[in-house]
Amino acid sequence: MTVMRVERVVYGVTDLGECTRFFEDFGLERLGEATDFATRTGQVLQLRPADDPDLPPAVEPGSTLREIVWGVDTEESLEELASALGADREVRRDPATGEAHAVDETGFGVGLATIKPTVFNGGTYPAWNRTGDAPRVNTPLEHPGRVRPIRLIHVALNIPKAGKEEAVALYTGRLGFKPSERVKEVGQFLRAPGDSDHHTLLLGHRADRASMNHTAWEVATVDEVIVGANDMIDKGWHESRYLGRHTVGSNYFRFIQAPCGGRVEFASDMDRVDDNYGPRDHEVTPPHTIFALKRDRENP
Repeated sequence: MTVMRVERVVYGVTDLGECTRFFEDFGLERLGEATDFATRTGQVLQLRPADDPDLPPAVEPGSTLREIVWGVDTEESLEELASALGADREVRRDPATGEAHAVDETGFGVGLATIKPTVFNGGTYPAWNRTGDAPRVNTPLEHPGRVRPIRLIHVALNIPKAGKEEAVALYTGRLGFKPSERVKEVGQFLRAPGDSDHHTLLLGHRADRASMNHTAWEVATVDEVIVGANDMIDKGWHESRYLGRHTVGSNYFRFIQAPCGGRVEFASDMDRVDDNYGPRDHEVTPPHTIFALKRDRENP
């Protein structure tokens, strides 16, 4: 029984119009007239009114993430995981879809659904040249065009320090998540057992409060990380972290402040790992980035 990926994220928001425009600008595919959006691999982002009574209670004021629904490989897996999840909490079942819904230790909704992936063939992207290895010959680069996220690769949540071990144990003990990195003063980077991304969920306790941190969306290249964020800035949205490359996970990033709560991250080239990796324990917090873009303070 295996959790494969983030299948759906659900936000409760105070301004549906603004948040809808944000994710249209971000490059997700809008599904009809609804306030639902999809990645190129079939994961879904849903926007709902903040006062929707069907949503789990909010962990913080205003617009924020209300639920993560995890995609599992089979209906049998869903039944086993739902049973494990329900050992000490109410699990609500949707009779129409078979999905299971509960609330985690921090108050975020945690759901289970059978995975419904859309096939993505990987696309065709230009090779990189360097001295001694130059496969791209007579092929000038072109602008990557409209950037559209391929996958939702992870969600980062802020949690209180009190009870942080129990918060992590729900995911590792009940749902089978694997810790990739455990950073004493920051939190735990967890990988869904059916996923190869370095982490699928970050439970970070450094902020010492329950709140939304960010969602990370894979694009194909660092060029698309740059262009995607540039396009958002051109449309009036605000960057919250300049181009860089993370130490933990190794991916390129740029962050945009999101009206739905927290931030969204354009990400590319994240580490892929398997069960032979980690967990790596860090008593001393590693540098946040391998590098990050600097600005001349005298000429902002």
